[in-house]
Amino acid sequence: MYRSVARISQLSSQSVLRSIRANVAVNRINITPRLASTWASVKMGPPDAILGITEAFKKDQYEQKINLGVGAYRDDAGLPVVLPSVIEAEERLLKSCLDKEYAGITGISNFTKLAADLAYGEESIVLKEDRLAVTQTISGTGALRIGGEFLKKFHPSTKILLPQPSWANHAAVFRSSGLQPETYRYYNKETIGLDFEGLIEDLKNAEDGTAVLLHACAHNPTGVDPTPDQWKQISEVVKAKGHFPFFDMAYQGFASGSIERDAFAVRYFVEQGHQIALCQSFAKNMGLYGERVGAFSLVAESSEEKARIESQFKILVRPLYSNPPIHGARIASTILGDAQLKAQWLAEVKTMADRMITMRQLLKDNLEALGSTQNWDHVTSQIGMFCYTGLSGEQVDELAQKWSVYCTRDGRISIAGITSGNVKRLAQAIHEVSK
Repeated sequence: MYRSVARISQLSSQSVLRSIRANVAVNRINITPRLASTWASVKMGPPDAILGITEAFKKDQYEQKINLGVGAYRDDAGLPVVLPSVIEAEERLLKSCLDKEYAGITGISNFTKLAADLAYGEESIVLKEDRLAVTQTISGTGALRIGGEFLKKFHPSTKILLPQPSWANHAAVFRSSGLQPETYRYYNKETIGLDFEGLIEDLKNAEDGTAVLLHACAHNPTGVDPTPDQWKQISEVVKAKGHFPFFDMAYQGFASGSIERDAFAVRYFVEQGHQIALCQSFAKNMGLYGERVGAFSLVAESSEEKARIESQFKILVRPLYSNPPIHGARIASTILGDAQLKAQWLAEVKTMADRMITMRQLLKDNLEALGSTQNWDHVTSQIGMFCYTGLSGEQVDELAQKWSVYCTRDGRISIAGITSGNVKRLAQAIHEVSK
């Protein structure tokens, strides 16, 4: 019996001891101070304007709502499109059973050659004389970043002039590259057109040798482009001032339906002896948005200089992303490298461009039929995916609140979001808010 009592006492003592230890451990945990977060000073960034429009559109329950904020092509049913030429190219690639090895640092050589042919023209003097340095990039944004990094490293001036307004990401990309973005006049709110006199005056007054960003075609966001004669005058001023022309061409073929017409400014500047920079994107004209297919090129003085420039491209690319993705570039190469498939693609590009041109005309016709006293000529004179309507921020708010029509507060609409089914209602909404 004594042993039993002793045993129970021993067990009780052990239980008490375990309980004490557990309480000490808990208390230790509770009293240990929590370290301050390493990221406590990180502030909430501002929301993306386009994403905000998309979110508001999604929340809207009205069945006939219209989204004119998205910067991607839609068919007349309002649906995303995969081009038949792209599908055919992918089927060919699948049958080829190609490996998934890394591309070179500057990309797939066949792609960069064909991309250069498309932009500059196969008969371009810079291609015949082997004076074009080119690298594959992660779409147009990646091309801009590589170009910005190259200018920061090698161009005498750290300034780059952007048209006012310009694509929202331009300033951010160049600023992140270490450049100092400034602006030159471009858009005239009074005429809803090009401020050509202001543009020329600002280029003349800019410090000699400044880099100047030029939208090759389908200016984003206004849709306002210089005429061929105006491009020639711009070329003369840029040459006289020793400025460096930096072209962004995100819409070749997609703007007018003609590869040659949309590349006019690029090819003319090269013919006039400018050593241009060029950013290319295949997001819009091939519908390869998520494949991120692009190229950046610089016109060199000689093939020897070209080789030196390309060696620096590799030095810039290597620590950024090492090698570009291969699938999208293979699709583009397959299309551009086959005469029949290329002809099919060119027809598809024209179909997309023609649909947007038709939607512009229908919007204008419907506005006029409603008796609008506004002049809507700019709707059809502008070109490409985007149109600056001339609507105020308050009118845009009213479009969303009363009509479930969504676009950016500067009045920019995506023509790709207009369909034959919604254009009449869109016109009615714009007419009502602009009376």
